[in-house]
Amino acid sequence: MKSSLPLAVTENRLQFVRRGSVVNLQNVSPTRTLLQVLREDLGLTGTKEGCNEGDCGACTVVLAEKHGKQLRYRAVNSCIRMAHSVHGQAVFTVEDLASDPLIDRQGQALHPAQQAMVDAHGSQCGFCTPGFVMSLFGMYQNRVCRGESVNRATAQADLSGNLCRCTGYRPILDAAQRMADFPQTQVNEPALRSLLDTIPPPAKPTTYLAPHTLAELLQARRAHPEAQIVAGCTDVGLWVNKEHRSFAQVLDVTQAAELRQIESYPHHLAIGAGVRLSDAFDALVKDRPQLIAFAERFAGLPVRQSGTLVGNVANGSPIGDSMPLLIALGASVVLMRWAGRGSQGRIEHRELPLESFYTGYRQNRLAADEVVAWVKIPKTRRPLLPGKASGEWTRVYKVSKRFDDDISAVCLAVSLQIQKGLIAEARVGAGGVAATPARAWATEEALRGRPWNADTVQHAMEVLGGEFNPISDMRASADYRRTVLTRLLWRSWLDSQPGTVQPVSLERLDERALLGEVDA
Repeated sequence: MKSSLPLAVTENRLQFVRRGSVVNLQNVSPTRTLLQVLREDLGLTGTKEGCNEGDCGACTVVLAEKHGKQLRYRAVNSCIRMAHSVHGQAVFTVEDLASDPLIDRQGQALHPAQQAMVDAHGSQCGFCTPGFVMSLFGMYQNRVCRGESVNRATAQADLSGNLCRCTGYRPILDAAQRMADFPQTQVNEPALRSLLDTIPPPAKPTTYLAPHTLAELLQARRAHPEAQIVAGCTDVGLWVNKEHRSFAQVLDVTQAAELRQIESYPHHLAIGAGVRLSDAFDALVKDRPQLIAFAERFAGLPVRQSGTLVGNVANGSPIGDSMPLLIALGASVVLMRWAGRGSQGRIEHRELPLESFYTGYRQNRLAADEVVAWVKIPKTRRPLLPGKASGEWTRVYKVSKRFDDDISAVCLAVSLQIQKGLIAEARVGAGGVAATPARAWATEEALRGRPWNADTVQHAMEVLGGEFNPISDMRASADYRRTVLTRLLWRSWLDSQPGTVQPVSLERLDERALLGEVDA
């Protein structure tokens, strides 16, 4: 539990806590990944390189960072995480669980996450095992240590970012449920916080810019318009690993304190650019519990705990799953810039409807000195319950080859305001059918002002089938996409009818939960 001697100020210094000490590294490239640092610079080869694109989970590590008076633990993919993004945090790897002096194992040789895997015979070929163990460790810190029980459903949700090529999921899920059977293991959080407090902000100037205030971020954006903006790096990490791109300078938006917040107003939520997807979806699900199935399918948990909602929006992929939903909900983006000279300037902003933000394939209206600072999402009105005549009906459907942790072939989001059986307002968002995330304007017009019934929906399906000209690619043919898109609109109608069999993830939401009277 010691800190290394201070280093001379260098442009690319990286510091984080590991195994009771502060790790000091110099001259770390701004596009060097955390996995490269762990395996190649520190010799920690327990963390594996599998897909190198955040899909398989073999590279999973757990990060701990200060969150108010507590520490927050997140399992993330180290292969697509830029190393400098963990400056000032603690990094736990699979090598640490049985030897970290900050982890009190109550006299046990192994951590409960490890011992449970041994007892349940959860390891087969062993290549994926370190990633599973670290996801279990994250689950242990976030659930078991807080007194929560781990059942099959929560285990599956928390392990969703890990693949086992030997198909050994059953014993791994058994292990997740057995972790609480062992003497509770604790991280010495006061000692860990003390170590984290010794790490200063990155030295200036640097090629990895991570400003800690919004004003500093916008000034850095104006001064360095050529810098690559990053948040969770779930896409930029792929560019680095798969396309071998290199950036002379990187600007990280996730450290600006103001943008790490979710602000709740009477009529909308404002989600900052530094808010992780997992937290953003928690806020959306709290407001609209029926979105829980979509939130859990968006990506594996390590991706959701690293990526950001604003980053997904700014990236603008036509198969990015959050945008169809946000378009259907009437979301807007807030773009900010620094106007004036130096610290005497001021923050300026402009707001655009999300569907107006995109101009072409991965192209948008963002100016060279702007950042996407916030996404504003209208709150729900009274939800429409099956058999009722008035309320908001919102559903989003994702179709992909794999159920978990996969990119969609087609995504459809529908949000209707129904008054006495008539569709007073309609918004429909679609993904995977155009060069950008799209709003189905003609389909909305076919729904608006008509009764919410089978005839109206069948007419709207015909309109929707002709509104887009999707391409054929490795994920789906154009005809498949058109057909599925229209059937999803019919599915939305069926789901609103009394007696319809709901997906398992929706069956556990009772009327009180849908009305927001109890937590789902």
